[in-house]
Amino acid sequence: MSDACCAPPPISSLESTLAIYRRVLWVVLLVNAVMFGIEVVSGLFAQSVALQADALDFLGDAANYGIAIFVLGHSLRWRAGTALLKGVAMAGFGVFVLSLAIYRTFVVGEPNASLMGSVGVLALLANVFCAVLLYHHRAGDSNMRAVWLCSRNDALGNILVVAAAGGVGLSGTGWPDLGVAVVIAGLALWGASEVIKHAVHELRQDAQLVPAE
Repeated sequence: MSDACCAPPPISSLESTLAIYRRVLWVVLLVNAVMFGIEVVSGLFAQSVALQADALDFLGDAANYGIAIFVLGHSLRWRAGTALLKGVAMAGFGVFVLSLAIYRTFVVGEPNASLMGSVGVLALLANVFCAVLLYHHRAGDSNMRAVWLCSRNDALGNILVVAAAGGVGLSGTGWPDLGVAVVIAGLALWGASEVIKHAVHELRQDAQLVPAE
């Protein structure tokens, strides 16, 4: 009785779960690709570093979802190794956004608050939609966790972009835009540390399972 309770799920059930997750990944990949195009153009017109940072985040997430689809069903070592690369990429994104934010704030000046706010709201709705779809898969392996953290961080970042638009409109300066870009970069760096830590743990587990020759 206890053996039956502790037994792994049937292969057919696992395949069904993976098929559902794969369809979810395709949907969120398409949403992120479309939003990247919208935000990268809007960010240039609005001269907003926060929107441009968010656009790059959408692009990175679309790539991450594509990689997640590719490694789905592969071995733990494959999935954990891919998640480790994602973590490093997320950290690189955070550093890049910090550099871009500082440059654009001191060189370009005040962004367009109304365009920032309207596009930020659209991006928020898109990311909340993606986060809802991915919520039930957040407790999987490091690869699934990386996907979930990206989506959750994006939704939080969009709330801040909308708030920054209001701050820019009220203050007449680009400092709120800079502040939000720094926070988005911080979220990327924190998420990267979580993904890397989880991936390294799984790689160590996999190494321990390999029989010694």
